[in-house]
Amino acid sequence: MINIGTIQLPDFPLLLAPMEDVSDPPFRAVCKANGADLMYTEFISSEGLIRDAAKSVQKLDIFEYERPIGIQLFGSDVETMGECARIATRANPDLIDINYGCPVKNVACRGAGAALLQDIPKMVRMTEAVVKATHLPVTVKTRLGWDESTKNIGEVAERLQDIGIKALTVHGRTRVQMYKGEADWTLIGRIKENSRIQIPIFGNGDIDSPEKALEYKNRYGVDGVMIGRASIGHPWIFNEIKHFVQTGQHLAPPTIADRVAVCRQHLDFSIRWKGEIVGLFEMRRHYANYFKGLPDFKPYRMRLVTTDSYSGVSAILDEIQESYVVELV
Repeated sequence: MINIGTIQLPDFPLLLAPMEDVSDPPFRAVCKANGADLMYTEFISSEGLIRDAAKSVQKLDIFEYERPIGIQLFGSDVETMGECARIATRANPDLIDINYGCPVKNVACRGAGAALLQDIPKMVRMTEAVVKATHLPVTVKTRLGWDESTKNIGEVAERLQDIGIKALTVHGRTRVQMYKGEADWTLIGRIKENSRIQIPIFGNGDIDSPEKALEYKNRYGVDGVMIGRASIGHPWIFNEIKHFVQTGQHLAPPTIADRVAVCRQHLDFSIRWKGEIVGLFEMRRHYANYFKGLPDFKPYRMRLVTTDSYSGVSAILDEIQESYVVELV
């Protein structure tokens, strides 16, 4: 078992990455149903939460079936992050996670997210403030460093462990790389080789197949992997990886009926959580991913993203299933 404080996870757990505008409760629901072991909310602005901003507060919504679930926070002010951790703790998650990895300009250029990789003493102070503000396990997600000349993740891992974090997830790119190029897991492997490190280390970046997950497990010795973009439109990846790691065999790929069923489940939850108008609108970003690779799908996609009623979208999904079952047989 892998332990994060009092949280017990299976050997080699699979984590769903916190992704802005993606990993909301409806998306998390389909990932949990398909094998995700630990999930996180979308990252929440500490300043927004302190101001009681509606969008930030809504991200605190968690459900019992999601457990274990972590609330991820980001911010640039040490005291504000401590207060934000106290607020998040009242939402009763299983852990609090701190985002020191987000590379986007409107986060990093405001001194939050990956920006803290340029100021390790401040990162340590901020982390300590969060640890002291909650009784829950505190974890961190970060990157290798700010750029090629400051890959300081080894130092970061030791210093954050020393002040009380219970697990560390490392994305194998620098902030300057953003999401370009290939993730480098070499330094992640070195953290695992460090005899001082006793907390679980999870790797993140480019895990998009069962083969790669098993290869990186064996090569770098990580305790588990975090999966982000590869799960969008393909939540089956969690069970596919688990099956492959355990048996060396591939699960059968999802059928058209599987794709339609999970897409519909996602849609139904989206509407229950957000209401029909917002739920339908926000679901539009997901349709192309659920049906990626289907020939001549563009006309269906255009209809899905322009239809403004649940009954209309549901009818299109029925049509897709019937049409492609015939075409792909």
